[in-house]
Amino acid sequence: MEPSPYQGSHAGRASSWISVVIILIGFTLGGVALTLGPNWTLFWVGAGVSAFGGVLALAFDIFSDVIVDAPRVLPDAEHHSPFQRSLH
Repeated sequence: MEPSPYQGSHAGRASSWISVVIILIGFTLGGVALTLGPNWTLFWVGAGVSAFGGVLALAFDIFSDVIVDAPRVLPDAEHHSPFQRSLH
C-alpha cells in the first residue's frame, strides 16, 4: 500500500464513510421491510441499495483505510479467584 494522508488515523476517508452509510441505509431498509409484513419489494430495494454501497466500497478502495498497528504486548495480570487452581 502506498502512504496515505490518513495513515495513523482511524477515521478513514469521507468516500469510505459514504459507502458505509449507503450500506447501512440499505440494511435498515431491508430490516424494516421484514418487520412490515414482510414487504418483499422494499426488502429487495434495501438489498439493492446495500449491494450498490458494496460496489462503491470496492470502487473507493475502502480497505486501504485499514491501519495496521504494531502488536500490543500486555503484561499478564495477576488473578485472585477462588475458582482458579493454583499452579505453584
